[in-house]
Amino acid sequence: MDTKKLRQKILDLAIHGKLVPQDPNDEPASVLLERIRAEKERLVKEGKIKKSKASKTSDTPHYENVPFEVPESWCVVSLSELFMLNPKNEVEDNAEVGFIPMTNVEDGFSGDHTFEVREWKGVKKGYCHFQNGDIGVAKISPCFENLKSCIFHSLPNGFGAGTTELVILRSMGVYSPFYLHLFKSTWYISQGTKYFKGVVGQQRVNKAIFTELEVPLPSYREQQRIVAEIEKWFDIIDIIESGKTDLQTTIKQTKCKILDFAIHGKLVPQDPNDEPASELLKRINPKAELTCDNGHYQNLPFEVPQNWSWTTLGKIGKWQSGSTPSRLNKDYYNGEIPWLKTGDLNDGYITHIPEYITEKALNETSVKLNPSGSVLIAMYGATIGKIGILTYPATTNQACCACETFNGIDKEFLFFFLLSHRDEFIKMGGGGAQPNISKEKIINTYIPLPPFAEQKRIVSAVRKAFVQLDTIMKSL
Repeated sequence: MDTKKLRQKILDLAIHGKLVPQDPNDEPASVLLERIRAEKERLVKEGKIKKSKASKTSDTPHYENVPFEVPESWCVVSLSELFMLNPKNEVEDNAEVGFIPMTNVEDGFSGDHTFEVREWKGVKKGYCHFQNGDIGVAKISPCFENLKSCIFHSLPNGFGAGTTELVILRSMGVYSPFYLHLFKSTWYISQGTKYFKGVVGQQRVNKAIFTELEVPLPSYREQQRIVAEIEKWFDIIDIIESGKTDLQTTIKQTKCKILDFAIHGKLVPQDPNDEPASELLKRINPKAELTCDNGHYQNLPFEVPQNWSWTTLGKIGKWQSGSTPSRLNKDYYNGEIPWLKTGDLNDGYITHIPEYITEKALNETSVKLNPSGSVLIAMYGATIGKIGILTYPATTNQACCACETFNGIDKEFLFFFLLSHRDEFIKMGGGGAQPNISKEKIINTYIPLPPFAEQKRIVSAVRKAFVQLDTIMKSL
């Protein structure tokens, strides 16, 4: 579920007058508008605010009326009729106020902000002014598109100053939370981005988006009802998003449980007709001593099915660690042989390696080429336990160990075992700043080995389950 689109749909319904029903008992929006106009005229006569200046035609985009129908009881008016733009504060120099740079205004729908406490004399010049209840809207890209806008609240002494990249709107009688939601709507953002000015990366919306643009005006009571409904739905979406995080955790835990079942022999049924793993191991190395066919011998981790065998990783494949050619020798790099580091391991099939070494580096250093299909594991640092499978021959640095599995060992079964065992490898590495596991520790690690046919069935079952879980993850 795309919760961002869901929020925008709710805002779209809100500004179209379709989120809550109209109440015929409400005072018409036209009456509210006349009262706002009368109040502005009174303040102009008293010299408390200046009369709005007519915008220069050449600099002002032409905004037509709101391009959608609104309820009959609503009005459509320019923002300059509803708000004072960028008002000034009169505050004592030594008074504490809130200072808000752009980074203190949150992106998205929350409308939250934080502030730093400053003395007014230090911020009264060179910054925008605002007070509790004012709306601040970012005018610069990408902050505008990222919905950096808020209603200021809890400011020390009720006043503040901040970045001049915020446009401040002070209500003349409308319910500010309704218009904050309008400023976050897709419709308003699209109107603002129509007339960006400036170079890329420093583009700003035209001032007319805060003055000449015509917006819907519901009755005051309906504005309040709409906001209450928006907040109710947004609370539900918050729960959905929280549940999304919980579900992601559950999916990860489910994958771990599937792997646990797989290596315990509980994911798919055993087939008595399968060749026992002990025969497979004898064929791999006729002289090798079998470890055990159950979990009681030498206190091995757990009991395995009858036709499984315990063995060590060193007995199911050829393991080798890599090396890093000297960086001082430029002839060793920018060649045609893939060379990967632990950061290139992706817990899946590796299809892209960003760095390459030369044939000379392969011949003159201890770097070794690993065949396609080799299973890799990181041995050092923060990536310890990360794994991958090569899709083409490649070399590695010394922090990777690679296994070319013997015939009868499914590389993906080994991959899933290593994935299930990651926490154990991390513990082996120790808790220092640079944990590490040696090749010796890896090859001496016990692995429960099923018959080859069952390995294939386990891999198929794990793949199928993981695809389903990944589909759920993507849908979130």
